[in-house]
Amino acid sequence: MIIAVDAAGGDHYPKSPVEGSIQAIEEAPGLTVILVGPEDVINDELSDHDYDQQRLLVHDAPEVIEMDEAPAQAVKTKQNSSIVKGVGMHKVGKCDAFVSAGNTGALLAASTFLLGKLEGVSRPTIAAVYPTIKGLRLMMDVGANLEVRPEMYVQFAKMGRIYASEIMDVKDPQVGLLNVGEEDEKGTDNLKEAFKELQDLPNFAGNIEGRDIFPAKADIFLCDGLVGNIVLKLGESIPDALEIFIKKGIKKLQLGSEEAELVGKVLKASLAEFDPERVGGVPFLGVDGVSMVGHGSSSPLAVKNMILNAAKCVDHNINEKIVASLK
Repeated sequence: MIIAVDAAGGDHYPKSPVEGSIQAIEEAPGLTVILVGPEDVINDELSDHDYDQQRLLVHDAPEVIEMDEAPAQAVKTKQNSSIVKGVGMHKVGKCDAFVSAGNTGALLAASTFLLGKLEGVSRPTIAAVYPTIKGLRLMMDVGANLEVRPEMYVQFAKMGRIYASEIMDVKDPQVGLLNVGEEDEKGTDNLKEAFKELQDLPNFAGNIEGRDIFPAKADIFLCDGLVGNIVLKLGESIPDALEIFIKKGIKKLQLGSEEAELVGKVLKASLAEFDPERVGGVPFLGVDGVSMVGHGSSSPLAVKNMILNAAKCVDHNINEKIVASLK
């Protein structure tokens, strides 16, 4: 299997993509990785490492799409960028998947324009894992579609169930519609209509509220991209906020150094579920390929896990199963 990696994406390129790719091929013997980006920059970073040169290759892409660039415009004007080149390689079969910690909008635009949509898919969606007391669960959409039509929620639910069961090992995933109340008649007209259409699904758990996310009253949380992105970033802020609150509590209670250290260890262990490095990246479900995006601050560990996660998507043929579920 061949995975192409954006070596010019994220806050820490080329270090994180290069080191993460080396870790990935060391962990997965049957894997080959192609680093896509400015060749001289990548080779300079590679010169500091020992690696299997037969399984870690370089493909030159001299242009870089920066994190603050307008996505669609950047994809059109920077045809030699790592994102466009990498997705293009995937399109023509030179690799089985493409992963990036770069500009999310640019990667979504390139994936949609170049790879196209799977048969039966109205709009691709960004699905993100979310920590709960039962383990990681799936939230979608988290930014690709700020407005979602009722029939799109049904498609998201079907795609999400495939991903959750095949990749996240969630048995018989239950689907919940994020709303302002659990009653059938709650929410906007659009959400009420979505509720009616979702009722035909055998695993629909009904409306769920924000307080139902952490207890995992469903395994897949459906929402539009506006709500999903807000909830996702709220979750990302929790560890830092709790750390500050805990430090204030330690100071207020005048705990000794040993007690404070113990509290810190408990906090770190408790918040491990919030660590995005465990998953590495999230997929664009609905595109005709495997395209995955990671956090801009991805470390080598996060990049490695993103590569392995993409490889698992390929191994499990999730796109074929998504198409079958939509028919």
